[in-house]
Amino acid sequence: MSTKPITTDLEWTELDGRAVDTARVLAMDSVQKVGNGHPGTAMSLAPAAYVLFQKLMRHDPADAQWTGRDRFILSAGHSSLTLYIQLYLAGYGLELSDLEAFRTWGSKTPGHPEHGHTVGVETTTGPLGQGVANGVGMAMASRYERGLYDPDAAAGTSPFDHTVWVIAGDGCLQEGVSAEASSLAGHQKLGNLVLLWDDNHISIEGDTETAVSEDTLKRYEAYGWHVQRVEQLPNGDLDPAGLYNALKAAQAETERPSFIAARSIIAWPAPHAQNTEAAHGSALGDEEVAATKKVLGFDPEKSFDVADEILAHTREALDRGRETRATWEKTFAAWRTANPERAATFDRVRAGELPAGWEDKLPAFETGKAVATRAASGKVLQALGEVIPELWGGSADLAGSNNTTIDKTSSFLPVGNPLPGADPYGRTVHYGIREHAMGSTMNGIALHGNTRIYGGTFLVFSDYMRPAVRLAALMQVPVTYVWTHDSIGLGEDGPTHQPVEQLSALRAIPGLNIVRPADANETAIAWREILKRHAKGAPHGLALTRQGVPTYEANEDAAKGGYVLFEAEGGAPEVVLIGTGSEVQLAVEAREQLQAAGIAARVVSMPSVEWFEEQDQGYRDSVLPPSVKARVAVEAGIGLTWHRFVGEAGRIVSLEHFGASADAKVLFREFGFTADAVAAAARESLAASAR
Repeated sequence: MSTKPITTDLEWTELDGRAVDTARVLAMDSVQKVGNGHPGTAMSLAPAAYVLFQKLMRHDPADAQWTGRDRFILSAGHSSLTLYIQLYLAGYGLELSDLEAFRTWGSKTPGHPEHGHTVGVETTTGPLGQGVANGVGMAMASRYERGLYDPDAAAGTSPFDHTVWVIAGDGCLQEGVSAEASSLAGHQKLGNLVLLWDDNHISIEGDTETAVSEDTLKRYEAYGWHVQRVEQLPNGDLDPAGLYNALKAAQAETERPSFIAARSIIAWPAPHAQNTEAAHGSALGDEEVAATKKVLGFDPEKSFDVADEILAHTREALDRGRETRATWEKTFAAWRTANPERAATFDRVRAGELPAGWEDKLPAFETGKAVATRAASGKVLQALGEVIPELWGGSADLAGSNNTTIDKTSSFLPVGNPLPGADPYGRTVHYGIREHAMGSTMNGIALHGNTRIYGGTFLVFSDYMRPAVRLAALMQVPVTYVWTHDSIGLGEDGPTHQPVEQLSALRAIPGLNIVRPADANETAIAWREILKRHAKGAPHGLALTRQGVPTYEANEDAAKGGYVLFEAEGGAPEVVLIGTGSEVQLAVEAREQLQAAGIAARVVSMPSVEWFEEQDQGYRDSVLPPSVKARVAVEAGIGLTWHRFVGEAGRIVSLEHFGASADAKVLFREFGFTADAVAAAARESLAASAR
């Protein structure tokens, strides 16, 4: 651990000190006006946030999406005012009226920062620890981006070199996702990542001694991070010079991620509320706000009072940003001139476009042959990897099972890693057994931009990822999950590994598209459609089989989410059989039985409910005619998804209990997933629809 001071070049004036105190007053006033929120941390963190936004970060408030910018993440999202106030002061477009509208309907300042809602917010935070992992992902993406576009530049000279800054609180570091992600960051030697820990010792239940007694700095040393502690000023406030020195030292450390512990006093300098749990999540009250303003030298009768000279001073960030960007643009122009092919790739990727002819690389699979959809997915990835360099990813230690290795000769690993194929710019990511961190780092990678990321594990372990998946859907970021072993078809591993409720539970997340292909050709079409949808921003989850399933003729309508795989013979359909994934073959076999008995049956494959529901009513009615009331849905999971598709007369062949340990064929038979069962359900539905 480093505590040795270094010579500072920080310029700190009376105006800077007054601007920090203004930020504290604005935090109090914003929470007091709405009557709820988290004032204490925003007050105590004001010096740290100010130093970053006004003295250290490379950013341009006039263009929050500038490629060359540093990234800032407030993992402690409950302290959203920490970020909002700096965005206001620096000139990102927020004004006093936005702070006055904090946490109210339609405001630009919601309770927790929301990506895409407020200019300057890089990621949605609130669930603690997610921002730490997002930062790790952004640092990984930055390295991979550099490898794509400027791999030979000396350290610190590339226009793609930048720093990822994260502020995290005690709660962030208690959540397991941050531990997973921090371990990964240390292993990857992410020298472009700096994490500032607001060590204020307060959580909702009081002093953190109620729950934590470990030495956090030693923990981060064990992860392989560069670790520092910043001492408080004698009055208990954060020390701007100490923070600046530590942050500069962290930025200079390029071989390891950096961790800085800063002991703060929550709600400093409120006379009675400081260092109390009440200041964490409650308005301070009129008397305490007035008393604190007196301590800071502000008029207690005034609210949202920002002196003109203070705002003029902090808005100089616009001038600095413009100058910094102009300097960067010269470097970027020189890079473009020296690297015309890479520049063309950058422009294409930045525009969300795919290379010409990429679809020609998609494999086509022979009909009739049994192929596991996980294997088909692997072949698609390997084929596309040759022509889409921005596509990269891996697995949570299950690559051999998930078939997620895009390049067997290239692993995303830092310099010095002894494994064969280790390359700091490698294609294949080894997330380790860290599903939660994998999901959250993938969010960070996608938010960083300029690459396309995927990650795999077993479908049942999507439960570990769910908080990150939910945030991906909330933010509408284009990450792709490769979830294999999608049913009891995985067999002998038993009920702990057999997903039953996962498909329906994931489909319940708004904005997440689940795709469960019936066969190898549907898998190829699914990947093609997912890649085409990248610019739309939605996350996708592929649910893929372990076992082989029959391959049918490719049908382009699979990209519509649902389509007629086999039409009824002998006239209009009397019954519609709907299947997904490995159960489509059961619907096909049942159709043959029904047709032989003189019952006209149509088979609909519905790989993606979400894609299907995007289609116009005319198309959906052409696939599922409203006049046909006899319907059967078959899927080896709980039937929750399918009630709205089969209607009152319909039947669902589903699994409403956990699985068992046995051969897959035995399980399908014993649990009633057979063509006979589907045909019987069709007859029941026909009878019900005739009543």
